[in-house]
Amino acid sequence: QVQLVESGGGLVQAGGSLRLSCAASGRTFSSYRMGWFRQAPRKEREFVATFIRSALSTYYADSVKGRFTISRDSAKNTVYLQMNSLKPEDTAVYYCGARNRDIAIATMSTYDYWGQGTQVTVSS
Repeated sequence: QVQLVESGGGLVQAGGSLRLSCAASGRTFSSYRMGWFRQAPRKEREFVATFIRSALSTYYADSVKGRFTISRDSAKNTVYLQMNSLKPEDTAVYYCGARNRDIAIATMSTYDYWGQGTQVTVSS
């Protein structure tokens, strides 16, 4: 069992920045690859960013590439999502997920555990 807790969301103006955190506990953190998804009102949850192959590389959705950065602190069992140049269309609840395989990494069903989400609102 893995428990995930997101934090760091809030209200920010367009062009601003936020850093989200996802703290993991439970089974060995290093056994899982972490990813970020988001869900806007009346839309399906969509992929944002993830690590591939034990965090040796990263993969981003085209909509956030160049603006968002995923990183991790293994000593703290925490994954971060640095979000810069935020746009109103980035408004969503952001979720972190944990998976233990590197297939279909941008697909929700690949992830075994989820956090409760943190709200990000970007005003124009």
